[in-house]
This record gives sequence, C-alpha cells and structure tokens, in this order.
Amino acid sequence: MKELTPREIVAELDKYIVGQNDAKKCVAVVLRNRYRRQQLSLDLQEEILPKNVIMIGPTGVGKTEIARRLAKLVDAPFIKVEATKFTEVGYVGRDVESIMRDLVETSIRMVRNEKMEEMQERGSMSAELRLLDLLAPLPTRNKPVNPFNMFFNSGEDEDTLDMAEEDKKKSKEDEIRRKRVWLRDQLSKGLLDKEMVEIEVEESASGNMGFLGAGMEEMGINMQGMLGSLMPKKHKKKKVTVAEARRILTQEEAEKLVDMEEVNSLGVQRAEQSGIVFLDEIDKIAGGDTQGIDVSRGGVQRDILPIVEGSTVMTKYGPVKSDYVLFIAAGAFHVSKPSDLIPELQGRFPIRVTLESLDGADLRRILLEPKNSLIKQYKAMLEVDGVDVAFMEDGIDAIAEIADRVNRESENIGARRLHTILEKVLEDLLYLAPDNVGGTVEIDREYVEKRLSHIIKNEDLSRFIL
Repeated sequence: MKELTPREIVAELDKYIVGQNDAKKCVAVVLRNRYRRQQLSLDLQEEILPKNVIMIGPTGVGKTEIARRLAKLVDAPFIKVEATKFTEVGYVGRDVESIMRDLVETSIRMVRNEKMEEMQERGSMSAELRLLDLLAPLPTRNKPVNPFNMFFNSGEDEDTLDMAEEDKKKSKEDEIRRKRVWLRDQLSKGLLDKEMVEIEVEESASGNMGFLGAGMEEMGINMQGMLGSLMPKKHKKKKVTVAEARRILTQEEAEKLVDMEEVNSLGVQRAEQSGIVFLDEIDKIAGGDTQGIDVSRGGVQRDILPIVEGSTVMTKYGPVKSDYVLFIAAGAFHVSKPSDLIPELQGRFPIRVTLESLDGADLRRILLEPKNSLIKQYKAMLEVDGVDVAFMEDGIDAIAEIADRVNRESENIGARRLHTILEKVLEDLLYLAPDNVGGTVEIDREYVEKRLSHIIKNEDLSRFIL
C-alpha cells in the first residue's frame, strides 16, 4: 500500500471530485488507518479490523467516484457491486459470496499484470529471437550418422561428397547469420513494423466449460482449470504485421516467465489485506421483510452480514477471508434510512457520512476543475476531427444553470445531468465534425440556449430528453 497522508489523499481526490470535503476527509482517515495497521506487529494486526463506511447522498454526487479513485490511489483490488442483484439463499439470483470471488479475481488480475510488466523486457528479447526465426530461420542440423554405414557404402567418394555438402551448408548458415544481424538491427529501429509475417498462436480456452465450473467454485474446485490441463492446447496460424507479432509474442513469452502459483498466492493475500468493496444501493435492501417481490430484502442483509463481519469463502484459489476487507456502502436513503437496516449490519458500518446535493455553482466547477472534466474530454474528442471547440464563460454558465434547473424541476441526478446537457448541445457538432474542414467553434450562451430553449420550455419534453 502506498504511503499517503490524509491530506495527500484528499488533495488527490480533489483532482477528480468537486466538493464533498467531509466524505473525502472520512475515507482518507479510513485509508490511512489501513496503512497504520500494516506497520504494526502481526499479533496486533489481527486485532484491528477495518471501520466500514456508509455514504448517504443522492445519485450523481460522487459516492462511487470517491471509492473508485481511493482504490486507484493505493493500487488496491476494488469491485463495485449492486446490493439489489443479490438474493437470499433459496431464491434465484446471485449468491453474496460471489462478492469475495469477484474481488479475488480482480486482485489476481492486478498482480498478474504487475508480474507481466516486470517480465516485459525479458519477454521482448525472447519475442525478437522468435521473430528472427520466422523471418530468417537457421538451417536444420544434419541427421545423425547411421552406425551401419561403416559396414556398407563407406567409401572415400562419399566422405568427399559429405565434406563438400558440409562446406556448402556452413557457407549458407554464415550468410543467414549475417542476414539475422541485419534484420535484428532493422527490427530494433522499427523499420519492419509494417511487413507481414505468419505466426502460430495458442487458441484461447473455450468458454463451453463455464457451466461446469459454476457450482464447483463454491466447493473450491477449479473445474475449468482441471479439464483444461487434460485437453491438448490448440494452435492456429495467422498473418499479422511485424509490430503486432512482436506484441503477441512478447505477451506469450512474458506469460511463460510468470509463476502463476506465486501470482495466485499474492493475489489472494492482497484481496484479504487491501481489498475494497463498494456496496451500492444498500438503501434498496433496507426496511426489513416485506411481502411481494421484495420478500428477500431482510434475507439479503442477513446473508451479507457474515461477509462484512468476517468469514471464510471458498474459491477456486482456496479459502479467502473477508475479515480485513474494507466495505464502503452507499445509498440515497430517500424512502428508507440507515436505521432501517438490521441492527447487526448497522453495527458493522460504524462510520456514516452525508454527501451534499450539487447546486449550480458546483456543477460549473465540475465542468472546469477536475483533471478529467467533461469539457476537456469533448475538446479532445473533437480535436481528432480537426475542430477546435472554445467553451466561453457565459456558455459554461448557461450549461450549469440549465442542468441545475432541470435537476430541481425533475429527478435530481446530480452531475450526471451534465452528460445529458452536453450531448444535446454538441449533438450537431459531433455529427458534422468529420465532414467539416476544421476551424474553431465557440460555445457561448446563445449557442447553448438556441439548442435547448425549445426543450426547456416544454416541461414534458425536458423530462424525456434532458
């Protein structure tokens, strides 16, 4: 885990998320506590459990983004799951234990990518040798001498003929070696990247065995892996450019160098010690048991409880503990409230933080300040077609004001409303940009209002379009 102070964590989150200082401060402290725990003795580490968080706030205010950016900061395995997709044991639907299985898969994929990155240089060297063998293969060695030749047809003429043939082969081999030196130089300079070459690649494993492993994973049996090791690997030939062949072969060679047993072991350990689970829409399962379609709400809470409080889940990589996984739950809680959750589950989320609704000023900042702001994204996309888009100050004000107004008059979907507004404002420009020569387009208040005025005036139309 990267060593970041709470102030540094908040500063990093500020690059992508506007406002919500209380929530940022809260998760920064939680994350720092995880780092502090890892610096303690093993005996004490076992006693300190993570303090799970419930974020309360309407949609589109930054709950998911805070959790996602938090995980990226510390390279922690992260998954986002919807609480509504799970059902009580005995009903048709996803089992809550799949949360831990998905987290472990994510963790192992992260560790594998890191190991592959470490082996990239060695893999690239091996791939270059394989490319040379494809472009200028060395001649095959002589067949072994038959011991019976000393008794049959072993005259001097044949020896002379063999020597002449050996000299000819040696000369040809020297010529090929010189060519390989030249080709290696050309490959390193990238001068052969567009040339076509035929390579043999391993076919990806068929997904037909997925149904076999669906139930077996609960017992910790990797059925697909077992059957896959028994079946011979299939290879196929394909023609690709030298650049693409280098990438494919480098990937193959790097994979050969990675110890998957070590990857699996490190992946499970990282999931257990650093994993973060974002449990969204938790308010939808609050409120206890009700009749009808929501009959299993309370049951889902009772099933989630063991995972959150710490239990062992069987996966195809072995048993995985959830004791030290950080759970961040989120919900709007418009109808229900956190106290409607079963008491045992409430106790497992000791930290609660409320996120504020966004107003016009916040929406304006979201358009401009984040590192990945929407305006920067649209400008970059249109530059691909040679169009320079200039968002004027009054144009940005108009977009923020309209988004705030529509949020107040209809459903409040927070910053997500900006996506809808901008798509509508730039719809014609995005459609016509590839056919235009280029130039600069100014997005001012007049431009925005011209494209949205007829929609905003008609309240019923704005509900469906904006």
